Amino acid sequence: MDTSKLHSVKALLDSGATESFIDWDFVHLKGINTRTLSCNILVFNVNGFPNKAGQISKVIDVLLHYKTHSERILLAISGLEKQSLILGYNWLKDHNPKVNWEKREVEMTCCSLQCEGRHAQRKE
Repeated sequence: MDTSKLHSVKALLDSGATESFIDWDFVHLKGINTRTLSCNILVFNVNGFPNKAGQISKVIDVLLHYKTHSERILLAISGLEKQSLILGYNWLKDHNPKVNWEKREVEMTCCSLQCEGRHAQRKE
């Protein structure tokens, strides 16, 4: 949010991830500014073991654009290996998008008022 730089990235929709994440290597490579959390967050894999990337200590605040959809989102930074961006259950629940798995397309049909309302709340 603070640099107004545009970056293109493919996102993985993952209902098994409780939150939304961005890869540390992507953030570092693109020179995206980060914020340090006041306390670290433990990350566990599906098997219950701690994530090998360690605890989350930093986040980024970005304006996420997809087609006509736009929103401000806070992303936790972690080592994601094969993915650059994961939109997790929190994002899926808030937006409830229509997904065409065959065409690999997402329609943002259910969240326009919700997202506009979020922007108004944040501005206040």
